[in-house]
Amino acid sequence: MNTLNRRSLIAASLGAASALPLVAFGDEACGNRPNTAPALQPPLLLSDWAWLARYRDDNAKLLAAGTKVHGVFMGDSITEGWASNDGAFFSNGVVGRGISAQTTPQMLVRFFSDVVALGPRVVHIMGGTNDIAGNTGPMSAGDTRNNITAMCEIAKANGMRIVLGSVPPASKYWWKPGLQPKAQALAMNEWLRGHARRIGAHYADYATALSDAAGNVKLELAKDEVHPTAEGYAVMRRIAEAAIR
Repeated sequence: MNTLNRRSLIAASLGAASALPLVAFGDEACGNRPNTAPALQPPLLLSDWAWLARYRDDNAKLLAAGTKVHGVFMGDSITEGWASNDGAFFSNGVVGRGISAQTTPQMLVRFFSDVVALGPRVVHIMGGTNDIAGNTGPMSAGDTRNNITAMCEIAKANGMRIVLGSVPPASKYWWKPGLQPKAQALAMNEWLRGHARRIGAHYADYATALSDAAGNVKLELAKDEVHPTAEGYAVMRRIAEAAIR
C-alpha cells in the first residue's frame, strides 16, 4: 500500500470514528448532570475499546492489599450508577465494575481483568440494554446471548457462582430516539431467566420489581426507564442481597 493510500485509509477511519454520536449518560439516578460518556467517544474507542484501564489501578490496589473480594458486579451504567449511589452495599468485599454505555462484547473483554483476577465467590452480570441500543454497532439478540454465555462459562471455569440480572423493559431510549426496545428487552430477560436455570445460576428479576402491572417501568423507580433512581436501587438491593446469598 503506498503512502497516499495509507493516509487516506487513516483519515477515513478517523472520520468515521468522529462521526459517532456523542451520547450523554449520568442522569439524576447517578447524581450527576448529563455528560458525554467516555466509553463511546473516538479517543477511547481507538485506544482502549473495552476500557481495560478504567479499573486497572483499583484492581491493583485490591490485589496488593490482599483484600478478599466476595462479589463483583459486572455491567454498564446501571451497575456503575448503583455503586455510586449505594456505597454501603458496595463495601466489605462487594465491588462494582460497571462502565456507562458499555455493551456485552466490551464487558466480555474486561471479564478476566475486572472479575476473574479478583477471585470473587460470586459474579453478578447485568448488561444487554446497550446492545439493543446499538451503542457499539448493530448487534443481534444472538450476539448478546453468546457474550453472556461466554462470561458465564468463564465464571464457572473459575469456580464462581453466577447471578444474572435482568434489564428494565424500557419503551424508549432517550439517547436513541425512535427505537422501541421494550419487546427486545422482555425477550432478553426471558432468555436470561431460562439460561440461569440451565446453568444453575440465579436470576435476579429486577424488571418485575421495577415495572407495573402493564409491564411498563415505574417512572418513580427509573425516571428515564433505564437508569434507576435512588428508590429504584433500594428495591434492587433487596433482590441482589437475596441472590448473592
